[in-house]
Amino acid sequence: MKTLATTAGFALLASPAFAATGPFVSLGNTNFIVLIAFVVFIGVLLYFKVPGLIGGMLDKRAEGIKSELEEARVLHEDAKALLTSFERKQKEVQDQADRIVASAKSEAAAAAAQADADLEKSIARRLAAAEEQIASAEASAVKAVRDTAVTTAVAVAREVIAKQMTDEKSAALVASSIEDVKTRLN
Repeated sequence: MKTLATTAGFALLASPAFAATGPFVSLGNTNFIVLIAFVVFIGVLLYFKVPGLIGGMLDKRAEGIKSELEEARVLHEDAKALLTSFERKQKEVQDQADRIVASAKSEAAAAAAQADADLEKSIARRLAAAEEQIASAEASAVKAVRDTAVTTAVAVAREVIAKQMTDEKSAALVASSIEDVKTRLN
């Protein structure tokens, strides 16, 4: 504590106020010289109207700042309007994209249903064509069997008749047939 008080005392003794010696209003007193220089400096500033110039410069700067602030406000409002416009357009585009996706889904479902229906019709047509081919093949087979049976029967009958037929029976059969034709023609 004692060293702190001693240090503070030396600091006060070393201050410029104690450096000046002699009467205050004398050229030997540095405080008086500094006061005169300060008053002359203020006078020169007032003579050259420096405070007015500084005020004018500050006013110009304030006006420049005001105009920049106004410009910034206008730009901010324009940016807000542009942002709102872009958000609205984005929403419209999103809505349109959603409608397109929904439309594409419904069209795909309709196309799938149509494809299923077409496939069922095609299967039914092919099945009907196959049934017709089977029926036709069946009819051809039946006809072929009948033709073969008739041919075979005729051949068998010819053989049987040829074996049983004698010249006398043949002459009697021819005579009987001629008589039959005569009676029918008359």
